Amino acid sequence: MSDMKIVVVGAAGRMGQSLIRAVTETHGIVLSAAIERYGADCLGRDSGELAGVGRNGVEISSDALAAFAHADGVLDFTVPAASVEFSGLAAQARIVHVIGTTGCTADDEKHFDAASRHARIVKSGNMSLGVNLLAVLVKQAAKALAAQDFDIEVLEMHHKHKVDAPSGTALLLGEAAAQGRNVALAEKAVKVRDGITGAREESSIGFATLRGGSVIGEHSVLFAGEGETIKIAHRATDRQLFARGAVKAALWAFDKKPGRYDMLDVLGLKTN
Repeated sequence: MSDMKIVVVGAAGRMGQSLIRAVTETHGIVLSAAIERYGADCLGRDSGELAGVGRNGVEISSDALAAFAHADGVLDFTVPAASVEFSGLAAQARIVHVIGTTGCTADDEKHFDAASRHARIVKSGNMSLGVNLLAVLVKQAAKALAAQDFDIEVLEMHHKHKVDAPSGTALLLGEAAAQGRNVALAEKAVKVRDGITGAREESSIGFATLRGGSVIGEHSVLFAGEGETIKIAHRATDRQLFARGAVKAALWAFDKKPGRYDMLDVLGLKTN
Protein backbone atom coordinates (compact mmCIF):
# COMPACT_ATOMS: atom_id res chain seq x y z
CA MET A 1 0.00 0.00 0.00
CA SER A 2 1.32 3.46 -0.88
CA ASP A 3 1.86 6.09 1.79
CA MET A 4 -1.23 7.95 2.99
CA LYS A 5 -1.26 11.50 1.62
CA ILE A 6 -2.29 13.91 4.38
CA VAL A 7 -3.29 17.58 4.55
CA VAL A 8 -2.66 19.65 7.68
CA VAL A 9 -5.02 22.60 8.07
CA GLY A 10 -4.16 25.47 10.40
CA ALA A 11 -0.59 24.58 9.48
CA ALA A 12 1.08 27.66 10.97
CA GLY A 13 -0.48 27.32 14.43
CA ARG A 14 1.10 25.50 17.37
CA MET A 15 -0.91 22.33 16.78
CA GLY A 16 -0.51 22.60 13.02
CA GLN A 17 3.27 22.66 13.39
CA SER A 18 3.09 19.74 15.85
CA LEU A 19 1.02 17.79 13.30
CA ILE A 20 3.56 18.44 10.55
CA ARG A 21 6.33 17.18 12.84
CA ALA A 22 4.31 14.06 13.69
CA VAL A 23 3.63 13.31 10.01
CA THR A 24 7.32 13.78 9.21
CA GLU A 25 8.42 11.26 11.84
CA THR A 26 5.76 8.60 11.06
CA HIS A 27 6.20 5.75 8.56
CA GLY A 28 3.40 5.20 6.05
CA ILE A 29 2.15 8.79 5.84
CA VAL A 30 3.37 11.85 3.92
CA LEU A 31 2.46 15.52 3.99
CA SER A 32 0.78 16.43 0.69
CA ALA A 33 -0.44 19.94 1.58
CA ALA A 34 -0.38 22.53 4.37
CA ILE A 35 -3.31 24.94 4.54
CA GLU A 36 -3.81 28.31 6.21
CA ARG A 37 -6.52 30.97 5.90
CA TYR A 38 -6.57 33.32 2.92
CA GLY A 39 -4.35 36.34 3.50
CA ALA A 40 -2.21 34.75 6.22
CA ASP A 41 1.37 36.07 6.40
CA CYS A 42 2.81 32.54 6.15
CA LEU A 43 1.35 31.72 2.71
CA GLY A 44 4.09 30.55 0.35
CA ARG A 45 6.48 29.58 3.14
CA ASP A 46 7.89 26.07 3.31
CA SER A 47 5.80 24.19 5.91
CA GLY A 48 8.64 21.96 7.08
CA GLU A 49 10.90 24.92 7.66
CA LEU A 50 8.16 26.67 9.65
CA ALA A 51 7.58 23.54 11.76
CA GLY A 52 11.29 23.15 12.48
CA VAL A 53 11.86 19.89 10.58
CA GLY A 54 13.73 21.33 7.60
CA ARG A 55 12.53 22.13 4.10
CA ASN A 56 10.04 19.60 2.76
CA GLY A 57 8.95 21.31 -0.46
CA VAL A 58 5.33 21.69 0.70
CA GLU A 59 4.46 25.38 0.63
CA ILE A 60 1.64 26.71 2.79
CA SER A 61 -1.43 27.44 0.66
CA SER A 62 -4.99 28.67 1.18
CA ASP A 63 -6.53 26.39 -1.48
CA ALA A 64 -8.14 23.66 0.64
CA LEU A 65 -10.39 22.43 -2.18
CA ALA A 66 -7.47 21.53 -4.44
CA ALA A 67 -5.50 20.06 -1.53
CA PHE A 68 -8.35 17.78 -0.43
CA ALA A 69 -8.93 16.57 -4.00
CA HIS A 70 -5.42 15.07 -4.10
CA ALA A 71 -5.23 13.73 -0.55
CA ASP A 72 -6.29 10.68 1.46
CA GLY A 73 -6.97 12.54 4.67
CA VAL A 74 -6.85 15.77 6.65
CA LEU A 75 -5.72 16.60 10.19
CA ASP A 76 -7.74 19.43 11.70
CA PHE A 77 -7.24 21.24 15.02
CA THR A 78 -8.70 24.60 13.99
CA VAL A 79 -11.96 26.31 15.02
CA PRO A 80 -15.54 25.00 14.78
CA ALA A 81 -16.63 27.05 11.74
CA ALA A 82 -13.55 25.99 9.78
CA SER A 83 -13.92 22.34 10.80
CA VAL A 84 -17.52 22.32 9.58
CA GLU A 85 -16.37 23.70 6.22
CA PHE A 86 -13.52 21.19 6.01
CA SER A 87 -15.87 18.30 6.82
CA GLY A 88 -17.96 19.22 3.77
CA LEU A 89 -14.87 19.23 1.58
CA ALA A 90 -13.74 15.91 3.06
CA ALA A 91 -17.13 14.42 2.26
CA GLN A 92 -16.88 15.63 -1.34
CA ALA A 93 -13.42 14.10 -1.65
CA ARG A 94 -14.49 10.97 0.31
CA ILE A 95 -11.38 11.05 2.49
CA VAL A 96 -10.48 10.75 6.18
CA HIS A 97 -11.11 13.81 8.38
CA VAL A 98 -9.51 13.72 11.83
CA ILE A 99 -11.00 16.48 14.00
CA GLY A 100 -9.38 17.59 17.23
CA THR A 101 -11.24 20.93 17.26
CA THR A 102 -13.07 21.72 20.50
CA GLY A 103 -15.90 24.10 21.34
CA CYS A 104 -18.23 22.66 18.69
CA THR A 105 -22.00 23.12 19.06
CA ALA A 106 -24.77 20.57 18.62
CA ASP A 107 -25.43 22.08 15.18
CA ASP A 108 -21.77 21.62 14.24
CA GLU A 109 -22.02 17.97 15.27
CA LYS A 110 -24.98 17.53 12.90
CA HIS A 111 -22.79 18.76 10.04
CA PHE A 112 -20.08 16.25 11.01
CA ASP A 113 -22.69 13.46 11.12
CA ALA A 114 -23.88 14.42 7.65
CA ALA A 115 -20.32 14.50 6.31
CA SER A 116 -19.68 11.03 7.74
CA ARG A 117 -22.05 9.53 5.17
CA HIS A 118 -19.22 9.94 2.66
CA ALA A 119 -16.09 10.72 4.73
CA ARG A 120 -14.42 8.81 7.55
CA ILE A 121 -14.80 11.27 10.42
CA VAL A 122 -12.68 10.64 13.51
CA LYS A 123 -13.49 13.28 16.14
CA SER A 124 -12.41 13.41 19.76
CA GLY A 125 -11.98 15.99 22.49
CA ASN A 126 -8.56 14.46 23.10
CA MET A 127 -6.33 12.29 20.92
CA SER A 128 -4.11 10.78 23.62
CA LEU A 129 -4.15 7.15 24.74
CA GLY A 130 -3.95 8.19 28.39
CA VAL A 131 -7.01 10.45 28.35
CA ASN A 132 -9.14 7.95 26.46
CA LEU A 133 -8.14 5.21 28.88
CA LEU A 134 -9.04 7.65 31.67
CA ALA A 135 -12.49 8.09 30.12
CA VAL A 136 -13.06 4.33 30.20
CA LEU A 137 -12.07 4.21 33.88
CA VAL A 138 -14.33 7.19 34.69
CA LYS A 139 -17.28 5.47 33.05
CA GLN A 140 -16.64 2.28 35.04
CA ALA A 141 -16.22 4.19 38.30
CA ALA A 142 -19.38 6.24 37.74
CA LYS A 143 -21.30 3.04 37.10
CA ALA A 144 -19.94 1.39 40.24
CA LEU A 145 -20.33 4.37 42.60
CA ALA A 146 -23.97 5.26 43.24
CA ALA A 147 -25.09 8.89 42.80
CA GLN A 148 -26.51 9.03 46.33
CA ASP A 149 -23.09 8.08 47.74
CA PHE A 150 -20.57 9.82 45.46
CA ASP A 151 -20.62 13.25 43.78
CA ILE A 152 -18.70 13.76 40.52
CA GLU A 153 -16.56 16.81 39.77
CA VAL A 154 -14.41 17.33 36.64
CA LEU A 155 -11.45 19.69 37.06
CA GLU A 156 -9.29 21.01 34.22
CA MET A 157 -6.51 23.54 33.66
CA HIS A 158 -5.07 24.88 30.40
CA HIS A 159 -2.82 27.68 29.18
CA LYS A 160 -4.08 31.24 29.18
CA HIS A 161 -4.62 31.33 25.40
CA LYS A 162 -7.28 28.59 25.30
CA VAL A 163 -10.57 30.07 24.11
CA ASP A 164 -13.20 27.45 25.01
CA ALA A 165 -14.35 26.24 28.42
CA PRO A 166 -14.84 23.64 29.70
CA SER A 167 -12.22 21.97 27.55
CA GLY A 168 -13.12 19.30 25.03
CA THR A 169 -11.32 16.79 27.22
CA ALA A 170 -13.31 17.82 30.30
CA LEU A 171 -16.53 17.36 28.35
CA LEU A 172 -15.32 13.98 27.09
CA LEU A 173 -14.72 12.90 30.69
CA GLY A 174 -18.06 14.35 31.80
CA GLU A 175 -19.80 12.42 29.06
CA ALA A 176 -18.07 9.23 30.19
CA ALA A 177 -19.31 9.85 33.74
CA ALA A 178 -22.83 10.52 32.49
CA GLN A 179 -22.82 7.31 30.47
CA GLY A 180 -21.68 5.40 33.53
CA ARG A 181 -24.60 6.86 35.48
CA ASN A 182 -26.99 6.37 32.53
CA VAL A 183 -27.97 10.05 32.49
CA ALA A 184 -27.78 12.84 29.89
CA LEU A 185 -24.81 15.14 30.47
CA ALA A 186 -26.72 18.12 29.06
CA GLU A 187 -29.28 17.73 31.85
CA LYS A 188 -26.84 17.07 34.70
CA ALA A 189 -23.84 19.29 33.94
CA VAL A 190 -23.13 22.26 36.24
CA LYS A 191 -20.53 24.44 34.54
CA VAL A 192 -20.83 27.68 36.55
CA ARG A 193 -21.25 28.32 40.25
CA ASP A 194 -21.55 31.84 41.62
CA GLY A 195 -23.28 33.43 44.57
CA ILE A 196 -25.85 31.60 46.72
CA THR A 197 -26.23 28.39 44.74
CA GLY A 198 -27.88 26.20 47.35
CA ALA A 199 -26.90 22.64 48.17
CA ARG A 200 -25.35 20.47 45.48
CA GLU A 201 -27.98 18.58 43.51
CA GLU A 202 -27.65 14.82 43.72
CA SER A 203 -26.48 13.19 40.46
CA SER A 204 -25.19 16.48 39.03
CA ILE A 205 -21.79 16.48 37.30
CA GLY A 206 -19.76 19.58 38.13
CA PHE A 207 -17.03 21.26 36.10
CA ALA A 208 -14.26 23.56 37.32
CA THR A 209 -12.15 25.47 34.79
CA LEU A 210 -8.71 27.00 35.42
CA ARG A 211 -6.65 29.04 32.94
CA GLY A 212 -3.11 30.32 33.26
CA GLY A 213 0.48 30.25 32.11
CA SER A 214 1.60 27.65 29.58
CA VAL A 215 -0.14 24.56 30.99
CA ILE A 216 -0.72 22.10 28.14
CA GLY A 217 -3.51 20.22 29.85
CA GLU A 218 -4.33 18.81 33.29
CA HIS A 219 -7.55 16.91 33.97
CA SER A 220 -8.92 15.06 36.95
CA VAL A 221 -12.24 13.52 37.91
CA LEU A 222 -13.17 13.45 41.59
CA PHE A 223 -15.66 11.01 43.10
CA ALA A 224 -16.41 12.60 46.48
CA GLY A 225 -18.20 10.49 49.10
CA GLU A 226 -18.70 10.67 52.83
CA GLY A 227 -15.26 10.29 54.39
CA GLU A 228 -13.41 9.43 51.17
CA THR A 229 -12.53 10.90 47.78
CA ILE A 230 -11.35 9.01 44.71
CA LYS A 231 -9.30 10.95 42.14
CA ILE A 232 -8.46 9.82 38.60
CA ALA A 233 -6.12 12.20 36.77
CA HIS A 234 -4.08 12.84 33.63
CA ARG A 235 -1.39 15.43 32.93
CA ALA A 236 -0.07 16.26 29.47
CA THR A 237 3.52 17.49 29.37
CA ASP A 238 4.10 17.53 25.60
CA ARG A 239 1.65 18.81 22.96
CA GLN A 240 3.23 16.39 20.49
CA LEU A 241 1.33 13.48 22.05
CA PHE A 242 -1.95 14.87 20.65
CA ALA A 243 -0.40 15.19 17.19
CA ARG A 244 0.88 11.60 17.28
CA GLY A 245 -2.58 10.43 18.32
CA ALA A 246 -4.17 12.29 15.40
CA VAL A 247 -1.74 10.70 12.94
CA LYS A 248 -2.51 7.28 14.43
CA ALA A 249 -6.23 7.99 13.97
CA ALA A 250 -5.75 8.93 10.31
CA LEU A 251 -3.80 5.77 9.53
CA TRP A 252 -6.39 3.65 11.36
CA ALA A 253 -9.28 5.20 9.39
CA PHE A 254 -7.52 4.96 6.01
CA ASP A 255 -9.17 1.66 5.02
CA LYS A 256 -12.39 2.01 7.02
CA LYS A 257 -15.89 2.56 5.64
CA PRO A 258 -17.42 6.04 5.73
CA GLY A 259 -18.80 6.77 9.19
CA ARG A 260 -18.38 8.57 12.49
CA TYR A 261 -15.61 7.31 14.78
CA ASP A 262 -13.74 8.45 17.89
CA MET A 263 -10.45 7.64 19.61
CA LEU A 264 -12.00 4.80 21.58
CA ASP A 265 -12.56 3.08 18.22
CA VAL A 266 -9.00 3.84 17.11
CA LEU A 267 -7.45 2.55 20.34
CA GLY A 268 -9.74 -0.47 20.72
CA LEU A 269 -11.16 0.83 24.01
CA LYS A 270 -14.82 1.00 23.00
CA THR A 271 -17.14 -0.49 25.60
CA ASN A 272 -20.90 -0.97 25.66
